[in-house]
Amino acid sequence: MRIYLRIAVLFTAVIFLFAGCSLKYEEGVNAEEKNPEFIFYDTKIMRYEDAKKTAEIHAEQLEQYKDSNETYAKNVSFTLYDASNNVDTEGFCGLLNADSSKELYELYDGIRLFNKKNNTNFRADVLRWNGKSEQLTGGRTDMVRLEKDGTVIVGSGFSASGISGKFNFTGSVSGDIETDTKKEEEKK
Repeated sequence: MRIYLRIAVLFTAVIFLFAGCSLKYEEGVNAEEKNPEFIFYDTKIMRYEDAKKTAEIHAEQLEQYKDSNETYAKNVSFTLYDASNNVDTEGFCGLLNADSSKELYELYDGIRLFNKKNNTNFRADVLRWNGKSEQLTGGRTDMVRLEKDGTVIVGSGFSASGISGKFNFTGSVSGDIETDTKKEEEKK
C-alpha cells in the first residue's frame, strides 16, 4: 500500500511540475502562416515568359501561403520548354517545394526526370534545383540514379551543371556501362 502512495505522490508532483510550466502567451500564433491561403486540387499551371510557354505543371494538390513566394505541391508532373518552345525536360515528383523569388526548387519522393537534349534519365528521392546557378544537386548521402546512352550510374553526393552539362558524384558510385559488343551479344 505504501508503494502505491509513493507512486501517487510522485505522479502528482510530476503533474504539478509540468502544469507549472507556462506557455508564451504573448506570442500569438499567426494562423495565416500555418494555413494555406489557397489550395488547388487537380491543377494545371502554365508559365509564360516573353509570350513563350516555359513550363507546364500538373499537381494533385497545390498550396500557396499568404505573404510568401513558396508553393507546395503533391504528385507533380511537369514539362519545361526551351527558347524554341521544344520540350527540354519532363519529370515527376511526389512532393515539390518551390520558392519562385529565390528560384529554388526542392523535389522529393519518387523523382523521375528526363532531359531530352542530353537524353538523360534521373531517378532520386531528393533533388534540389537552383535556377540562378543552374545547379541540380542531391544530398551528400542521397542516392541518385543516372541513365544515359546505355550507361547506368548510381551514387551519392550528386551535382550537375545546367550550364556545362557536366555532372559528378562525391560519394560512393556503382554502375554498368553497355558497350557495342555487349549490345551485339544481347541481340543474339
